[in-house]
Amino acid sequence: MAQKSEQAKKPAQQEAKSGGFAASLRRWGPLGIVIALVLGKFKWLVMLAKFAKLPTLLTMVVAVAAYASIWGIPFALGFVLLIFMHELGHALVMRQQGISAGAPVFIPFVGAVIAMKGRPRDAYVEALVGIGGPALGTAATILCLALGWLTRDNFWYALASTGFLINLFNMIPISPLDGGRIAGVISQWLWGVGLAIGAIVFINTQSPLLFLILLLGIYTLFKNIRRRGDDYYKVDLTRRISIAALYFGLLAVMTIGMWLAEKPLQGLS
Repeated sequence: MAQKSEQAKKPAQQEAKSGGFAASLRRWGPLGIVIALVLGKFKWLVMLAKFAKLPTLLTMVVAVAAYASIWGIPFALGFVLLIFMHELGHALVMRQQGISAGAPVFIPFVGAVIAMKGRPRDAYVEALVGIGGPALGTAATILCLALGWLTRDNFWYALASTGFLINLFNMIPISPLDGGRIAGVISQWLWGVGLAIGAIVFINTQSPLLFLILLLGIYTLFKNIRRRGDDYYKVDLTRRISIAALYFGLLAVMTIGMWLAEKPLQGLS
């Protein structure tokens, strides 16, 4: 009887923990409420609680503090949460594919990284993991855009515009960006296109981070060329087409979304 009583307590304790996490999200305002509703609907709150381990939370706080010095706390918090949702998308796909992963670590003015502790079975699985981040990140950004329409508050439009930009940048087909992971399934020629796009962006921005990404992209390109006969990239046509449809469809959604988010901001100083 005592064992049964203890077992009965566990679901109630878990429910209380989930409720507490959802309540803390609601304290963050409309963005927190929307995230709580979406995650609750899809039963992701447990996954989210496990995903947000101590190193993640600590680095999130540091990142929010760093961005808040430039944009203020509300925008910094929303910005970091959008990055978090992007990383959560990768983690969900990795979990579904049976790949273990470390907790994400936030690096101010760089973004966030999540260590993939297991190796994908093939390039198709790697592409799925790659597209999971931009997909969930874009979904969260669309919610910000919807809040902009509902409230007519430029805060949400600015946050949505930034979110779409982050995810679009990650879709450039250069490794180690997400687009580089996806491009290997569609066509390895896209890696060359991605390097060209990255070079053009670098010439216009002079970004040290992008320069580092380009160097890594060149290294990865030559490394993958040597593996062209490897079974890793032998993916059937149906899967190639499905990944291509997801990739270019998501690019279209991001581009249109960013255009919609930018329109209300035009003319503002």
